[in-house]
Amino acid sequence: MLKNLDHLFDEVKGGKKKKIAVAAAEDLDVLKIVDQSMKMGLADFILIGDADKINNMAVENGYNLDLEIIHRPDHKSAAEKAVETVRQGKAGAVMKGLLHTGTFLKAVLNKDTGLNRGKLISQISVYDKEYGGEGLQLLTDCAMSIQPDLAEKKQIIENAVELALKLGYDKPRVALLSAVEVVNPAIPDTLDAAILSKMGDRGQIKNCVVDGPFALDNAISPEAAMHKKIAGEVAGNADVLVVPNLQVGNVLTKSLVYFAGKKVAAAVMGAGAPIVMTSRTDTIENKLLSVALANYISG
Repeated sequence: MLKNLDHLFDEVKGGKKKKIAVAAAEDLDVLKIVDQSMKMGLADFILIGDADKINNMAVENGYNLDLEIIHRPDHKSAAEKAVETVRQGKAGAVMKGLLHTGTFLKAVLNKDTGLNRGKLISQISVYDKEYGGEGLQLLTDCAMSIQPDLAEKKQIIENAVELALKLGYDKPRVALLSAVEVVNPAIPDTLDAAILSKMGDRGQIKNCVVDGPFALDNAISPEAAMHKKIAGEVAGNADVLVVPNLQVGNVLTKSLVYFAGKKVAAAVMGAGAPIVMTSRTDTIENKLLSVALANYISG
């Protein structure tokens, strides 16, 4: 199991570099990540977009990008070609460059030519655990599902469990977060948490232990769980935190970065291959961690 995000870097650097197909790569921020990733040995790339712009940017900024560049100046075509390279086995992951998210995801999720597995796709933030010794903690969904219903929350859990297993967990402990740790009919997400917990007990959600609702403190801190007299395998020891909606997930993951100063990698799961979709405001280190994570879990 990975001990922390630094261990992720070490593991990827020591392994075989896989290729990531970048859609609409004619962007200075994207080329900077590509250059840094290659220097660190994190991944190889296929750049898809306006070849003239890509080459000119590389020359002007001193990037020696000795890799394949496919000329597709139209963003729709660039996204489709990036997905095609993954489907053909030429790349193990796909990365969003300088194009609209909707255009990118439309190509990724196309039922006939994309990477669609018929599942919900969801975003997962990955960071070093604060409590409970070594290991990584997963937080989801922080960027994709605005107000997931019960069925969508089940898929969000399954996506996070799939990632956790790839990161070395045998049976990840999943905590369903709310403002309180008791079922309260006035707070609908606590009802969802109770139902999902029972679904986990009956094997409808596999390869993990699901429990909730939990407030954040008693999901991650054994001391907080003890003070509240909350028992169970997950209480105070969660590996995966599932938030009730995007607002909570987005604020919480940004709080980790800006208030706590934690390094955070991001993964998008649910498609037929890893998807790299970083924010333009992410730090260089966090973008590199997301590239390393995609490489680590691909193929």
